[in-house]
Amino acid sequence: MASLELNTVSLRYYAFEIAANEINNRLLPLLQLAAAADHKNNKDCCLDLQDVFRRFTFDNICRFTFGLDPGCLQLSLPMSNFAVAFDLASKLSAERALLPSPYIWKIKRWFNIGSEKKLKSAIKLINELGDEIIRQRRLMMDYDNNNHDLLSRFMTTVTNDKYLRDIIISFILAGRDTVASALTCFFWILAKYPKVESAILDEAYHLMGSSQSVASFEQVHKMTYLQAALYESMRLYPPVQFDSKFAQERDILPNGTLVKRGTRVTYHTYAMGRMEEIWGSDCLEFKPERWLKNGLFSPVNAYKYPVFQAGIRVCVGKEMALLEMKSVVVALIRQFKMAPAEPNTGIRFAPGLTAALVGGHRVMVRERKKRK
Repeated sequence: MASLELNTVSLRYYAFEIAANEINNRLLPLLQLAAAADHKNNKDCCLDLQDVFRRFTFDNICRFTFGLDPGCLQLSLPMSNFAVAFDLASKLSAERALLPSPYIWKIKRWFNIGSEKKLKSAIKLINELGDEIIRQRRLMMDYDNNNHDLLSRFMTTVTNDKYLRDIIISFILAGRDTVASALTCFFWILAKYPKVESAILDEAYHLMGSSQSVASFEQVHKMTYLQAALYESMRLYPPVQFDSKFAQERDILPNGTLVKRGTRVTYHTYAMGRMEEIWGSDCLEFKPERWLKNGLFSPVNAYKYPVFQAGIRVCVGKEMALLEMKSVVVALIRQFKMAPAEPNTGIRFAPGLTAALVGGHRVMVRERKKRK
């Protein structure tokens, strides 16, 4: 059902309009405020882009999924209880994998102590808020015809509230942190490659001119170099660094390996993007041009580049995620020049379900001179 809905042009336009609205009314004003403060040489005005993008994507995915706005990216930067509970539950779930034995967290869960007690409390809050969202959405559907969000579409055929709540949680989990991670890593790597930034700006100015602040739906689709740069960034820094599947039936891999039913098979997207036998001798270099042929974007086999997974498990929100990322990148680099607050630091990831930078990504924001 989700795959059919997300592939409709009307829903993609709806997602794009939400992102454009969030960019125009919240993201750009926030960076303008930071740039104004930076102009006064206030050293404390640097922004954590990772935090900004997480707030941006949380607002976006909530508005798209169930038609309600948590307002996390308002200028006061308020914290949503929903977002806080989500962050805690994701962090604690991921930290289970760092323990020397799964029996440790299972014992803690049995006795309801420590991190498992916190996880149980966070999940309880998420479920309660999910139930409240469904109740509010059902009331709103009785009073207005604005039922474009995904939850409203599901509610026309699904009556099980627990299942609807699971849909909400799944889409927020899939669509929030992944996009925020991809954007954060992209701006981190872009600061090291000014020629790539210049090429993206050239493409954007060619399509948009000098006065437009946010690209249109059609313009975003035509930005092939930007898409190549994003794909290249995610090759080196995928939002989900490894993933697992379980064999539903006995199978044999192409190299002859027997996989018994129920076997867990893990693939490491981060490592695959850096393997010479897959990407060649320049595998560690950031080269958007590897994705272009005669100026057009040229994708590779999804099993070679499983950032969005592949086959029947391919990410159903892939196209909308790319639209969102491209819109953000164009809007920000056309108006602002961002430099890392600590330019010589490397990149380190914190344990989590998605790739998050330790300490975030703090930048100094300056207004960019407009081209004539």
